[in-house]
Amino acid sequence: MAVEPVVYGASERPPRGDYARAGADYTCPQDYSRYTEADHDTYRRLYERQVALLPGRACKEFIAGLPSLGPSHHIPRFEQVNEGLVKATGWEIVGVPGLIPEVPFFTLLANRKFPVTDWIRTPEEFDYIVEPDIFHDLFGHVPLLYDPVFADHMQEYGKGGLKAHRLGACELLSRLYWYTIEFGLIRQKDGLRAYGAGILSSPGELQHAVESSEPQRLPLDVERVMRTRYKIDSYQQTYFVIDSFQELFDKTAPDFTPIYERVKGLPEIAAGDAG
Repeated sequence: MAVEPVVYGASERPPRGDYARAGADYTCPQDYSRYTEADHDTYRRLYERQVALLPGRACKEFIAGLPSLGPSHHIPRFEQVNEGLVKATGWEIVGVPGLIPEVPFFTLLANRKFPVTDWIRTPEEFDYIVEPDIFHDLFGHVPLLYDPVFADHMQEYGKGGLKAHRLGACELLSRLYWYTIEFGLIRQKDGLRAYGAGILSSPGELQHAVESSEPQRLPLDVERVMRTRYKIDSYQQTYFVIDSFQELFDKTAPDFTPIYERVKGLPEIAAGDAG
C-alpha cells in the first residue's frame, strides 16, 4: 500500500517526490543513478555559494562538521556520509521522497535517523525553493549531527514529538523546531552565529538573521516560542538566541505537558510582535 504524499503548509502545489518509492516508514533508497550532471552542478554551485558566506555567520560546530559531508562537487552518497556519522554520534541519514507526516518524522528522529529528501531543486529554483530538497536537508541539518550535544537534543525532540502527538500539541512543538532547529541563533565567543538549518542553507536569510538590524532577537524562552507564529515565505521577523547547545538541551528537557496546558490558554503572538 502506497503512503500518502505530504504538502507544505496550505500549499495546493502537488508534492514533488515519488512517494510510490517509499516504504511504510516513508523512507526510500537514494536512487543515485538518476541524478544528472545538471543536478550535481546545482549542488556544487549551491554548496560553493553558501560556504563563502559561512565565516563570521555560522556557528563553529557547523563549520567543523561540514567537511564530513564529503566532496562538494557532486551530490553525496548517503551510505558514504553514514560511515562517518554513525561512528561520530550514532546517527544515520535515510532517504525520503519529500515531506513526511509527523509521526513517521518523530519516530525516525527518536531512533537517531534523520530523513533527507533525495531530490534536488531545478536550476530555475536555484535562489528559492518552497519545500526542502537534498541541499537544505543535507547541507543545512546534517553537519550539526556530528556534535554530541546537538545530536542528543535531536533524538529527544523526536521522542517529545511522539508525546506531543498523543497530547494534541504538535503545532506548539513545531514552533519550537522552527525557531531552534530551523531558525535558531547562538551567541558564541566571537559573536552572534546561526545554527538553524533554514538560515544556514539560505544566502539571504543567513545575512539577515545575523547582521540585519530589522528582526528582533530574543533569549530562548520555550513558552514564548510555542506561542509565536512563524512565516514560511519570507525572512523571519523574530529569532531566538541561545548561549550554548547545552542550554538548548537543558531548556527543552523538562516535561512539556504542563507547558502545553498553559500555552493553550494564552493568546498567540504574531511572527514579528514584541509580545
